[in-house]
Amino acid sequence: MGQTLYLPIYSHVWHGEVDSTGQPMKTLVSISVSIRNTDPAKSIRISSAQYYDTGGKKLREYAASPQTIGPMGTYEIFVPRSDDTGGSGANFLITWKSDAPVSPPIVEGFHANIPVGRSIAFTTWARPIPVE
Repeated sequence: MGQTLYLPIYSHVWHGEVDSTGQPMKTLVSISVSIRNTDPAKSIRISSAQYYDTGGKKLREYAASPQTIGPMGTYEIFVPRSDDTGGSGANFLITWKSDAPVSPPIVEGFHANIPVGRSIAFTTWARPIPVE
């Protein structure tokens, strides 16, 4: 009837060789978070979608008020490529609830940077975590 999910997110990806300052190359990516209600008959509510940076600092709340997702529906969150505040170790904590037992949602993060000639795209998956 509810869970808190941890979704790893990358606002940028380190790659290549290190430069004279000791830093590797960095490519920014946009992030589409997809929260999919897999229950064909019952709704769920997203009560919180908190975005944290690499250091664990809470950056913002993406669900300021509860968001209802109808049966087989999807709630989406978008973090633009220009927002690199999360860093390479960013994450979301997403809390969902329901009034009755339901099939748990599938939560994924799709990361992309698709310029002409060189593209990067990958997916991350949420995992339930215990909270007190």
